[in-house]
Amino acid sequence: MNKMTAPATKTESVDRRSLARTLAVTSGKGGVGKTFVTANLAAALAARGERVLVLDADLGLANLDVVLNIHPKITLHDVFTDKATLEDAILPAPGGFFVLLAGSGLVEYSRLTPEVRDKLLQIIDQVKPRFDWVLLDTGAGISDVVLFAISLAEQVLVVVTPEPTSMTDAYATIKVLATQQERRTIGMVVNQIHGLGEGKTVRNQLQQVVQRFVDISLPKPLKLELLGEVRSDNSVRESVRRRLLLMEAYPGSEAAQAIRLLAAKLCE
Repeated sequence: MNKMTAPATKTESVDRRSLARTLAVTSGKGGVGKTFVTANLAAALAARGERVLVLDADLGLANLDVVLNIHPKITLHDVFTDKATLEDAILPAPGGFFVLLAGSGLVEYSRLTPEVRDKLLQIIDQVKPRFDWVLLDTGAGISDVVLFAISLAEQVLVVVTPEPTSMTDAYATIKVLATQQERRTIGMVVNQIHGLGEGKTVRNQLQQVVQRFVDISLPKPLKLELLGEVRSDNSVRESVRRRLLLMEAYPGSEAAQAIRLLAAKLCE
């Protein structure tokens, strides 16, 4: 892919929203469509005129490049090791947004070292003045690397499916975020639904468990906010198989409409 110039540093003052809004997209387990949601949400935000950067924060098991069908020559690993500049690592992606891609199979990023912590903090600080949104596509679960990446974001979006193990692991993630990071509002996207209202049912079930087992230890109740329901259909499966963005390949599909609605809610 040809290199394009990322947005230059904005000159507005801080009180005119000169820093990006940061959103961590995470999940309790893998295979629920977290990266799919992140990439297509970025495209939907970009279509609204937002300047968007997606940072692949799944440092050791990255697959954002696979979803976007990008073959990067420079990754975050090169920036971390000072083999390349941050500017060189920011790449244009299909859908009109930019990406910072991580490497895959790098065992040195499987745990949170002081170096990884400092580098991530430094990178986030450098890119925030240049974009309207920075989306962090985190790993799944509650490892220290995942939790630290989430801690860098103002907002959290948990992707969950109606499948029981996904809901169980999502609850575990939500509990940790509420107790360790003092989150009191967590957004949810229920992916791979099959019927109208299924996402609301999943949210209500998780909220009931949170009220019973988590809220009792919190000074203020935790609110789970359902921001999106994405239907499982052939357009989703086909776009994943073809390694194309749903928003570009099947913009009229129900799933694409749901992601546009998610983008609209976030912009509110």
